[in-house]
Amino acid sequence: MKTKFLALALVTGLFLNSCSSSDDPTPTPVVTPATGEITGPITKDITYAYGNYTLKGIVKINEGVTVTFEAGSIITIDKATGDNALVVLKGGKLITKGTADKPVVFTEKSKLPGSWGGIIMYGDAPVNVAGAKSSSTSEDGNNISYGGTNPTHNGGSLVYTRVEYAGSKLADGQKENNGFTFYSVGSGTTLDHLVSYKGADDGYEFFGGTVSMTNAISYGNYDDAFDWQDGWQGTANTNWYAYQTGKGNYGMEIEASANDNAYGPKVSNITLRREAGNVPEAGDNQVDAFQFKREGNGEYSNIIIDGYGNYTTTGTPAVTYFGSAVSILDVATNDHQVKTSKIKLLNVKISNTTNILPIGATADIVVAFPTGTFVQSNTATGASLTAGAWCTVDGVNLLTKL
Repeated sequence: MKTKFLALALVTGLFLNSCSSSDDPTPTPVVTPATGEITGPITKDITYAYGNYTLKGIVKINEGVTVTFEAGSIITIDKATGDNALVVLKGGKLITKGTADKPVVFTEKSKLPGSWGGIIMYGDAPVNVAGAKSSSTSEDGNNISYGGTNPTHNGGSLVYTRVEYAGSKLADGQKENNGFTFYSVGSGTTLDHLVSYKGADDGYEFFGGTVSMTNAISYGNYDDAFDWQDGWQGTANTNWYAYQTGKGNYGMEIEASANDNAYGPKVSNITLRREAGNVPEAGDNQVDAFQFKREGNGEYSNIIIDGYGNYTTTGTPAVTYFGSAVSILDVATNDHQVKTSKIKLLNVKISNTTNILPIGATADIVVAFPTGTFVQSNTATGASLTAGAWCTVDGVNLLTKL
């Protein structure tokens, strides 16, 4: 009998040890999101913990100041408060530590395109503005000088970050602002896994500089999906995806401010799609996938172009504008960039587009790309992006049409 009790005791002890609390899974701590209002100017380094914030006014990050947002933070703007934007001044830094499942999101309360000024960043990388000048004044309403001699300027790191419903004018700005606007930003800056969603102007615009951008989505923006001027020289760009729905102009508007040059940007793995029924913003001829003007050039490879068909106005008499894969807007760009092989479009797959071959915007621009500079292919794959919360808005996966 004693032996049986001893055996029972041993078994019971083993069972209790095997179920001890030390083997229980550690519960995931519940993190309460921080809250607060962000106003400017921001004059000292600050890190915004994971949380839900409001941004009010034109918030400027001063020179020498670093502002950091932790993963999962949501920053909400309310257009009813007036002009709003987040501006990184030259020498300041913005760091967003988003992840695929916890992006940093800047949005606007009304969810209407054109409700705030988006993210605007200034640097001191080289520019080449009209008249071959090395500096200019911003057109965003801030009226800030941009341009410099520091190609490796570092304005921070924007990673897994989404900007929604931007595109408003600020103060007496000449134009609407974009989702992301980069004035003379340098190659030391990281731009990766970004989304510009339903803004009233361009998804992204570069004014000179040397920065590159990887894994970028421009979705439902009213003007161009991607746009640049002033001698932008980014050469390590890849995985760009545009989906133009409802209203939208060019897939890419490419210019160099009328400066003939030999340093054009490079972008690989591009998908440009225009939804059936999409109309140009002003009901005009901006219906092309790639548009080159004012000496714009560069090398583009592994490209999908889809949906750039004709657009017919509703006026009387009706006018039809013919969509094209590539349009050359002026004689100088054709003579100095196309004919000298400074524009290259390689491994291009085109569908549902009226003009497959490059065309001139007017009859006097006869476009004939030199051999090997415009190459069609059925093997192009375009952008390659991975779905996640970073590119999901109101439950909709933005990559569905990719």
